[in-house]
Amino acid sequence: MEMYKEILISIDELENRVAVLEDGALMEIYIAREERQIGSIYKGKVSNILPGMQAAFIDIGLERNAFLCMDDASAILGEEEAIDIKQLSIKDILKINQETLVQIIKESMGTKGARVTTHITLPGRYLVLLPKAQYIGISRRIEDEKERERLRSIAESIKPDDFGLIVRTAAESKESEDLKRDFEFQSKLWDKIQNNARRKKAPALIHQELTLVYKIIRDLFTPEVDRLIIDSKSEYDKVQELLDIISPQLKSRVHLFNDKRSLFEAYGIETEIEKALRKKVWLESGGYLIIDKTEALTVIDVNTGKFIGKNSLAETILKTNLEAVPEIIRQTRLRDLGGIIIIDFIDMELQEDRQKVLNELSEHMKRDRTKTHLVGLTELGLVQITRKRVSKDLDEYIREVCPYCGGRGRVNSLHTMRIKAEREIKKAAAESDCDSVLAVLNPRLAVALLGWESEELERLEKSIGKRVYMKVDTETHIERFSIECLTEKKRADMIFCNIAPGDEIELSIQDIFGSNFQNGMGVFRQNLVEINMGGNRVGEYVKAVVTSIAHNYIQAQIKE
Repeated sequence: MEMYKEILISIDELENRVAVLEDGALMEIYIAREERQIGSIYKGKVSNILPGMQAAFIDIGLERNAFLCMDDASAILGEEEAIDIKQLSIKDILKINQETLVQIIKESMGTKGARVTTHITLPGRYLVLLPKAQYIGISRRIEDEKERERLRSIAESIKPDDFGLIVRTAAESKESEDLKRDFEFQSKLWDKIQNNARRKKAPALIHQELTLVYKIIRDLFTPEVDRLIIDSKSEYDKVQELLDIISPQLKSRVHLFNDKRSLFEAYGIETEIEKALRKKVWLESGGYLIIDKTEALTVIDVNTGKFIGKNSLAETILKTNLEAVPEIIRQTRLRDLGGIIIIDFIDMELQEDRQKVLNELSEHMKRDRTKTHLVGLTELGLVQITRKRVSKDLDEYIREVCPYCGGRGRVNSLHTMRIKAEREIKKAAAESDCDSVLAVLNPRLAVALLGWESEELERLEKSIGKRVYMKVDTETHIERFSIECLTEKKRADMIFCNIAPGDEIELSIQDIFGSNFQNGMGVFRQNLVEINMGGNRVGEYVKAVVTSIAHNYIQAQIKE
């Protein structure tokens, strides 16, 4: 049964987004908040040569210099000389301040600059023009041998001696005139690029790759796509104009979305994007995946979870693993994971079962446009995949490192922080001759420091022989606090000014009060408040009456 494929294009002032759906399931997401670097061509200047790494850094006018390795620099030599490149040094090819035309093949990420190549490629609808090569290649996705030979013959008939060509998947069943028209367009583009390069001084942008919408039309909108929906009238008109030139037969499949709801909201894409950022992914049977990304690789762990099966453990494991395969590939495409991917399937005893899972994995990988290679099983029974990485993945594009935990994903426990706070209070008390100490901390940490009915704080005060006052700040992170020794004047300021038993206060119940589940915890004028019988009203804003005041917290009763 053929798959129903849709492309949704959402245009916004701040970003453009494209969603690819297969049988209603979100498979790929593309986001553009600024012009993408990949495919753009620059006139660069060699700024540094590293013979030990057989590489060079090229100044192309961006924030960071681009990285050019030996293999990617070989086009400067020409195709024939490049054959013996292994016997050369990078210094034989490049010189400091030498100008060269380069194309970005991998975007800058983190502290690394973009990766560039001198092997220029100009992709069209049906052909990829290779100005510095002479060979002809046919897309591996075109499997029929007769069709491959037919397309090769057409490519040979239109290819000049000083160009190379790659025939794209979209060229399948197309006529000679279609390919010739595409070649002529790309050839004129190359002439324009060369003229710009001659006129401009390095570093300079010579050719900007197409915007996201136009790249999607060129690369993804093929006859296999049943429908393309776009929510912008102006972009809809531009797409129709472009299709007039490259694929008139597809114009009827383009639809303008006109609804009060946003396009992505109507199709549930916003929810799916949120799910794609989660660590745990549930399977329909009750099993689940855990996806962990590190600097070096991505690990995907398969678990049976709630799925208990029916007949035998081996069958339950096999079913879970087989069900996990399409979801693993979907998540890989959706999150645009790259580099080394390790899959820890549930261990299978039978070789026959292991082969079934590998075959299923290989079959689903064929749907991925990005170059992906199934390496196979490691000695530990882990499946290893490599997937070409050319840009930031979805997580890197949407999120940033947490400013609180620094990317660790975990913070110190409340118990750990209480111990740390106690140590710092003892240290401050021992190093000063003042008779009291002030701690400014997160409300939850203040409650932990108090303990049940102030027992822990009283114990601490007894051990240091000094009073401990507390001020709380809801904006203070759980791992941050400050300790200060108080003078007599400052200590007087710690008294609860203008607050007395019987006073009425208004505050939000933020949490339960430590281990006392019946009482609630709130903050009033930087003072910790224990609200009697407020534990079941967490999140509510209440009126309360002050019942008593200690030197470090207030007790109150909800006013009914």
